[in-house]
Amino acid sequence: MTQTLFTPVNLGKIALQNRIVMAPMTRNRADADGVPTDIMAEHYGQRGDAGLIVAEGSWPEVAGQAYCRQPGIETAEHVRGWLRVTDAVHARGGSIVLQIMHSGRIGSRHIKPQGVRSVSASAVQAHGQIWTDAAGMQDFDVPVALSTKEVRQAIAEHAAAAKRAMDAGFDGVELHGTSGYLCMQFLSSGVNQRNDEYGGDAANRVRFAAECLAAMSDAIGAGRVGLRLNPGNTYNDTSDENSAATHAELMRQAARQGIAYLHVMRAVSDPGIDAFRLARENFGENLILNDGFDAQSAEAALQVGAGKAVSFARHFIANPDLVQRMRLGVPLSKFDRKTLYTAGGEGYNDYALAAEVQTA
Repeated sequence: MTQTLFTPVNLGKIALQNRIVMAPMTRNRADADGVPTDIMAEHYGQRGDAGLIVAEGSWPEVAGQAYCRQPGIETAEHVRGWLRVTDAVHARGGSIVLQIMHSGRIGSRHIKPQGVRSVSASAVQAHGQIWTDAAGMQDFDVPVALSTKEVRQAIAEHAAAAKRAMDAGFDGVELHGTSGYLCMQFLSSGVNQRNDEYGGDAANRVRFAAECLAAMSDAIGAGRVGLRLNPGNTYNDTSDENSAATHAELMRQAARQGIAYLHVMRAVSDPGIDAFRLARENFGENLILNDGFDAQSAEAALQVGAGKAVSFARHFIANPDLVQRMRLGVPLSKFDRKTLYTAGGEGYNDYALAAEVQTA
């Protein structure tokens, strides 16, 4: 019997050669200006037999930068750097989309260029700290609340970033709507204290993300736009009075726009939410399922129609040939946690292929 996991599928206008998706993972290997490097091109190229790669969250403009050595998609240099990445993936027959991620209040003045402020839905500081190459661990910045005009400008910046992503050879884009970054700061009742049309009830709090999706769709076509959500997520000090209802509202609005897919994570931090069921009921069938899968559980989920594809993060770190290993039932290698976010190729491009391990 043909395993569904290894069959092709289309998500909107994005063609997948199989249903194994590489999830976006921040790895901090860009240069100091956020330009993708040669080792990034090698890294993604090594994994190009995935059905789809969702490249790591990249800032649409520098106020949205969260981390040191995080890539951007704001400048011509960023576009040229990403072109090397997309060329490497396409040479392997893979498809690749760019996750567009505005960090909002998650960041530090020690990371951004001098004078660049951190912004959010409201002037509410997130509890927690972030690593900075310049000054070590630092508290998150106290953000500046975006004015209504500035909110609309941020939406336009997402659309411009989507256009640049296409110039860089991507097959589409994914809006990062979770992990406590700007979209989720607007979504979350515990952060969003606005009294304009972007604050208040759930219909207003989802407006920023929904309008980003609409602007990106106008720029490059809805069939090349995806959305990542994680109902119940509290990462980076976010909370919501009814996360399931808020996310359901955004899912319904995204479905009406006809976007390519919804990339949905399990509600690990809120076991009362069945995120996959919530997504099917409010978005539809074009789902990429994420978190905690192996080859067997992924196949089972696809067989019962829970989603159209399954994404893997940790397994792709130490297994550049993950698709082949899953196809042949070869044991997976384990990654080195100490090198997840360090600069350079160690723990990034030096993981062995299964054939090399077996002949060693």
